Amino acid sequence: MKEDINAELESEELVPPAEPKAAHQPLDKAIESQADLSAEINAIGEAYRRALKDGGQPEIQPRLDYPPYRSSILRHPTKSLQHADPETIELYSPAFGHQDVHALESDLTIQHNGEPLGERIIVSGKVLDGDGRPVAGQLVEIWQANSSGRYIHKRDQHPAPIDPNFTGIGRCITGPDGSYRFTTIKPGAYPWKNHLNAWRPAHIHFSLFGTEFTQRIITQMYFPGDQLFPLDPIYQTIVDQDARDRLVATYDHSITEPEWALGYNWDIVLTGPKRTWTENEALGAAGDEE
Repeated sequence: MKEDINAELESEELVPPAEPKAAHQPLDKAIESQADLSAEINAIGEAYRRALKDGGQPEIQPRLDYPPYRSSILRHPTKSLQHADPETIELYSPAFGHQDVHALESDLTIQHNGEPLGERIIVSGKVLDGDGRPVAGQLVEIWQANSSGRYIHKRDQHPAPIDPNFTGIGRCITGPDGSYRFTTIKPGAYPWKNHLNAWRPAHIHFSLFGTEFTQRIITQMYFPGDQLFPLDPIYQTIVDQDARDRLVATYDHSITEPEWALGYNWDIVLTGPKRTWTENEALGAAGDEE
C-alpha cells in the first residue's frame, strides 16, 4: 500500500521544493493572484447558472478541462481511448479480504510511538450503490496531510512541521452493511502552486478498489464550513452546488466520542445520479455517463 500511496501522491497538487524564506521574498507581479482566479471561477459559475435557467442539464461530475485549475489539462486523456481486454490484468491483480487488512490499520493515531498533534476525529459512513444498497467487502484507503497541512512526501517541502507520529495513511474493509470507520487527525489546509497565495481546503483522499485493482476510483472528502471552498479551483471544477455538497462530510454527534474525538459522517455513492464525485481521468468524459 505504501508504494501505491506514494505513486498517487506523485500526481497530487503538492508544492515543489521551496526555499525556507521564500515567503519573505518580493512577490512576482506577473504571477496570477487569487482575485484573478476567483474572477474566473465566478464567471464560470455564473455561466453555468444561466445555462440551468435556460433548460440545461445539471453537471454532477467535474469538468475535465477547468481553466482556473491550471494543470487540469494534464490530468485526463487527450486522445481517443483504446479498448483492451482486462481479463489478464484482473487474473493476476491482488485481491484483499479481512485476513489481509488488520482492524488497527484504520486508526491513524496509533501507528507510531507517540500521539500525533492536532484535533482527533472519527470519520465513518457507508459505501453504497446507486440504489442505496450497501457494498460489503470493499477495500477503502485514505491518505491526508497532517494537522499543519504537510504530507510525508519528498515533493512537499513547504515550511510547515512534519509530525513524527503521523504518517497519514490507513485502510479498512467495509462491513456487511457497507460501513467503514477511520480514527485520524483533522488535516490542515496547505499551499500549492496553481497561483499566487493558493491554498487547498482541508481534505482527506479516499480510494476504493471494487473487486479488482482495475476498478479503482479516487475521491476527496471535505469538512463543513471551510472558508477556502469558494477560492479552490479543484473543488470548483464541479460547477453544480448540489454535486459539490456530496463531497462535504457532516458533523455527527452520535459518532463523536466523549472526551476523545469529534465525529463526521460521509457516505460514498458509487453509481447513479447521486454518485459521489471521483477522479475519473482514466475514463474521460465517458465516465460521467455510467
